[in-house]
Amino acid sequence: MRDQPSSVHILLVEDDDTIRRSVGLSLERYGYRVSSAPDGLTGLEMFRETEHDLLLLDVMLPQLDGIGLCRRIRETSQAPVLMMSARGDALDVVAGLEAGADDYVVKPVDTTVLLARIRTLLRRATFTAPMPADDDTGVLSFRDLTVDTRGLEVHKDGTPLALTPTELRLLLEFVAAPGVALQRATLLREVWDYGWDGDIRVVDLAVQRLRKKIGADHIETVRGFGYKFRR
Repeated sequence: MRDQPSSVHILLVEDDDTIRRSVGLSLERYGYRVSSAPDGLTGLEMFRETEHDLLLLDVMLPQLDGIGLCRRIRETSQAPVLMMSARGDALDVVAGLEAGADDYVVKPVDTTVLLARIRTLLRRATFTAPMPADDDTGVLSFRDLTVDTRGLEVHKDGTPLALTPTELRLLLEFVAAPGVALQRATLLREVWDYGWDGDIRVVDLAVQRLRKKIGADHIETVRGFGYKFRR
């Protein structure tokens, strides 16, 4: 992943011509390189032809909607995905996050919020700093799960797991404090870098996706509070 906006390539998939142009121009004004598509199938073709650092997808798209497009992207890529929902509708948001999106914004899009979410996702994807570990190798083991906190690799029963940057950051937060109950608000702040009240559904659905990959028994729900990683 590249660090400078001028070298960051974003794929914007939005069927509304006015919104597509305005969002694209706003991103380019801040130095990002933007490719755009008016429908889901065209967006999928562009995704397959060219590497992109981040994908910005509208939920409601012709031919292949944003939810389906996100699922297809997640079959081969762990690149950050940010969804745009016209109404902030609960079903749209949940469906997008369940499909593998990292976060969402509500249309009409506030440029300040959009840029903040993009920068956060890009920082998360370039995360390389080692975390404190119990030994010199930085490798932590939890039954069938092995987490290399320095090499940023996760194995389950010896098989490497493909985690999105968000899922990896979430897991690192958990393994840094096994047995400690972590509030959803804490996870929003540390993983999603929210400086304001965020949507806890983002946390719940990210935990749900992570459980499917590492095994549901590793993460315990603390009702009315948050989650903790089992020792």
